[in-house]
Amino acid sequence: MPYKLQFQVYQYPFYPPLQTRYGIWEQREGIILRLSDETGRVGWGEIAPLPWFGSETLAQAVEYCRQSSTEINESDFWAIPDSLSACQFGFHSAWEDLQNPSPPLTTPAFSALLPAGEEALSAWHSLWQQGYRTFKWKIGVYSLEQELNWVRQLAPMLPQDAKLRLDANAGLTWEGANQWLAVCDELAIEFLEQPLPVNSFDALLALSKQYQTPLALDESVATLTQIKYCYDRGWRGIFVVKPSIVGIPQDLREFCQQTQIRTVFSSVFETPVGRKAALKLATELSDPNYAIGFGVNHWLKAEVLPQCQV
Repeated sequence: MPYKLQFQVYQYPFYPPLQTRYGIWEQREGIILRLSDETGRVGWGEIAPLPWFGSETLAQAVEYCRQSSTEINESDFWAIPDSLSACQFGFHSAWEDLQNPSPPLTTPAFSALLPAGEEALSAWHSLWQQGYRTFKWKIGVYSLEQELNWVRQLAPMLPQDAKLRLDANAGLTWEGANQWLAVCDELAIEFLEQPLPVNSFDALLALSKQYQTPLALDESVATLTQIKYCYDRGWRGIFVVKPSIVGIPQDLREFCQQTQIRTVFSSVFETPVGRKAALKLATELSDPNYAIGFGVNHWLKAEVLPQCQV
């Protein structure tokens, strides 16, 4: 059965801009997809690229959408190349939404993303009051000395039943990673994400065996191809999965069910369209022992999010 395809590029700003090791991220850009069939059913999907994590660029995604026929078949969804992992997720999500538009019945607890730097020492209060019990703080943004000082202040501030996880975004040296992990053990940090670059797999594997604090791969496992590669090389720690850039949802389901890997699903600041599809997967596949990384709405203003008007 052929489907009619429409798409619309969107932009929306962060409030305030998001500061990470990669720099200042001021606005989110992506594509909303609309599929419809001859019976009048409609399915929505989203392409939310994150090129510095290994997905295609927005320009590549737009070009693919323009080259695609306004009429598209299910076989075309499976023909999208792995190099367009965000497109794979967007098109398959739209098709799945058309088949079954209902949202997940329940979702796991969310972890809240704190601002980088010293601001985290006060920002957690309002998020705690909103019901968050797990917090994520990005490191590798300021100097090692500053951040170690701040985390030693932040961790004891949090209530006893709160959890704190750290994300280095592949920005530490071997020496810095060892310093951080020693402090993580001291402070009972939940886990540390991606302390070393993607090309340092052997060093990451070695680090994972030297400290009590669990390590999670993030940039190293941006796509399903990368997840399989790291699993085959022996990674049995946590896999942080960003579903919107991972590839084909059904392929991810099958791999996770076959291997029983430990996954923590995480947002890439999708609109509500992509978030719905990502949460469906997270509800099915994310390790229930960990809050999922979708506590990011405080970085957005609902009134500027794109509407489904394609």
